[in-house]
Amino acid sequence: MKKNLGTTDRVIRIIAALIIGALLYTGTLEGAFGTIIGIIAIVLLLTSALSFCPLYFLFRISTLPKIEGKK
Repeated sequence: MKKNLGTTDRVIRIIAALIIGALLYTGTLEGAFGTIIGIIAIVLLLTSALSFCPLYFLFRISTLPKIEGKK
């Protein structure tokens, strides 16, 4: 897997996952909707930890900074 997530993208994903986790923990999000959002939070954490997003790969997106002199 080639990395395709930059630092800012990873931080945003982690913060979003933590907020979702807090909402689930406090009971603000419940039921089927809460379960789906919880799964999304886990996916956000996993993609952030791996620095790889499969959807970015499919659409050939990368948020990594470009290196000078390299295409």
